[in-house]
Amino acid sequence: MGSSCAIYSILLFFFIVLNAVYQSSAIEIEASQTALLFVNASEASAKKIPESLFGIFFEEINHAGAGGLWAELVSNRGFEAGGPNTPSNIDPWSIIGDESSLVVSTERSSSFPRNKIALRMEVLCDNEGTSICPAGGVGIYNPGFWGMNIELGKTYKLVLYVRSEGSIDLSVSLTGSNGLQTLATAKIKASDVSNWTKMEVLLHAQGTDAKSRLQFTTTRKGVVWFDQVSLMPTDTYKGHGFRNDLFKMLKDLRPGFIRFPGGCFVEGEWLRNAFRWKETVGPWEERPGHFGDVWHYWTDDGLGHFEFLQLAEDLGAAPVWVFNNGVSHNDQVDTSSILPFVQEILDGIEFARGDPQSKWGSLRAAMGHLEPFDLRYVAVGNEDCGKKNYIGNYLKFYNAIKNAYPDIKIISNCDGSSQPLNHPADMYDYHIYTSANSMFSSARKFDKVSRNGPKAFVSEYAVTGNDAGRGSLLAALAEAGFVIGLEKNCDAVEMASYAPLFVNTNDQTWNPDAIVFDSSQMYGTPSYWMQHFFRESNGATLLNSTLQSNSSSYLIASAIIWKDSEDSKEYLRIKVVNFGSNNVTLKIFIDGLELDSVPPFGLKKTELTSSNLMDENSFQAPKKVMPVTSSIEDAGGKMDIGHVIGVLVIKRGREVDVVDFVPQVTVVSSVNTIVLLTVIAPPQAKFLGSALDRTLYIVYLGDKPHNDHERITESHHDMLADVIGGR
Repeated sequence: MGSSCAIYSILLFFFIVLNAVYQSSAIEIEASQTALLFVNASEASAKKIPESLFGIFFEEINHAGAGGLWAELVSNRGFEAGGPNTPSNIDPWSIIGDESSLVVSTERSSSFPRNKIALRMEVLCDNEGTSICPAGGVGIYNPGFWGMNIELGKTYKLVLYVRSEGSIDLSVSLTGSNGLQTLATAKIKASDVSNWTKMEVLLHAQGTDAKSRLQFTTTRKGVVWFDQVSLMPTDTYKGHGFRNDLFKMLKDLRPGFIRFPGGCFVEGEWLRNAFRWKETVGPWEERPGHFGDVWHYWTDDGLGHFEFLQLAEDLGAAPVWVFNNGVSHNDQVDTSSILPFVQEILDGIEFARGDPQSKWGSLRAAMGHLEPFDLRYVAVGNEDCGKKNYIGNYLKFYNAIKNAYPDIKIISNCDGSSQPLNHPADMYDYHIYTSANSMFSSARKFDKVSRNGPKAFVSEYAVTGNDAGRGSLLAALAEAGFVIGLEKNCDAVEMASYAPLFVNTNDQTWNPDAIVFDSSQMYGTPSYWMQHFFRESNGATLLNSTLQSNSSSYLIASAIIWKDSEDSKEYLRIKVVNFGSNNVTLKIFIDGLELDSVPPFGLKKTELTSSNLMDENSFQAPKKVMPVTSSIEDAGGKMDIGHVIGVLVIKRGREVDVVDFVPQVTVVSSVNTIVLLTVIAPPQAKFLGSALDRTLYIVYLGDKPHNDHERITESHHDMLADVIGGR
């Protein structure tokens, strides 16, 4: 819409029967009831939606990073997972051979001061003499994270540190899960490795196996020490270490921000196991790693502070760093002793934003990122409000950060939606995990929240429990309604993200999740695909929209204008969700557009649906519940002011007739559907759209000045009454 043009009122409406799909305790709605949605498309009613309203939350949970997005294939690459004392458990490393041919143990003999454990392999057999090694040799192998995905034609970079008192002759191989099929092999030979020596080998795969393993074998008697063994695909995203297929799923969401690295992962059950950023930067082989005692697994911290900032940059998303504030689940630092923790965070911000000549900025530059990262948001702790020392500690962090970096927005753990905060903050964190009914009902949570003061950061939301299954259509529908509510309250809510983001199917500690994967495959749950319907909302313009219906408790709608970056045109999109127990006929009115006579349109319909509310995706059926787009050709017609340009009737299991506007088109729609209906206009027409529900729709109309139309002078109330009364 151009402000230089006169704004003309028009009356456009569509009759839509919204499929009610959840047989809940909702009040019964008469099947013949009509709901009215009035949308004011004039600039006077508009609000700017934050550029970062919808984003993603990454937590190291469910092996989301280690064995997931971070493409490292070796699990426990530094042999540190068994703890700092020796002897120690080397799991998942295993031995090839028996105790008569080799002895494997751990020692505190590494050359890296922050991770002292190394593996000692004493080979007792030889290639000659009385104790002959087996034909294939003896040694060790690592199966990765429930199998390494090795693919034909791809190259893998092996890096390791070795030491021996004599010469070494090692075979390094990528094999099938039982060690019999060889997919790639190379030799490591050296005559003098009396000091720790870094070795690099490229392995070229001659076959494919999603359950492969890496193994080292020899037939030469002697002692060999191993440390910091890494195997990475050479085709990670931009060489930054991110698994391509999982990265693409994140990129496709077009997130405005990424919150990292947790979650409870940041807190730890005990402070000694909390995520500490300084332990996760610098050369990967020098990072000590740590045991995440909340989610019960070891991480080598290859995915560290630098990599999270790089991930945000690669996604085009604003980084939101959540740091520990001296509080864990079971212990906490007194405010009188918190200053060293505060300095650690100031150093972490300097690492991200500091000049390349600064102490910590120089480390970032040495790691390959000369320019500062765009860090503008930090969160002080996670779910710590109410703990004894939180407010005292928070104020120390707040004052120090604001003094050094006044532009950084600081997020408090305390909920400011019910009552004002008693401390300064730019945003407050709000988490909601609940049933489908409760989630949908929470769509209006922020309707009456003050528009003055800190904004809400809804950093974790999801339907859980029986309604969720392992990621159900029902959960996605309820979440869609909730997210529409957040969009309508974009002047009170600044950011929102679903949680958790990832789950390795071999470690589903938390359920449900947005993206499910194993070593070689992945799929999005319905909740992942639901988020696709909000990809255009960031930075868009929210229009004033009003629902009138006896069933308004189970209907919610929003309208936005957004600009398509591909064609630079503006579109208007209307999203509607029906969460009631019966069908509702929805009439949509759009006022304040500029319309010309519109040439013939095409229609495009996108649906997210399935035959059962509890249907889920799986590795066997990864596309069972996902958006499906179809085109409807020759949807001709002419739009005149006040003319009924479309009547769309959607009933359970029956056909949909679109009359008058598109008289030749018949659309088949079923129950349990999210529908995206798009009218594709010719170049001279501007668009407008509608979108999501329990059935969810999107429709586009032309927007161009018309020489013949007249301003409708009736009030909005009278216009609605005219339609209801058929005048």
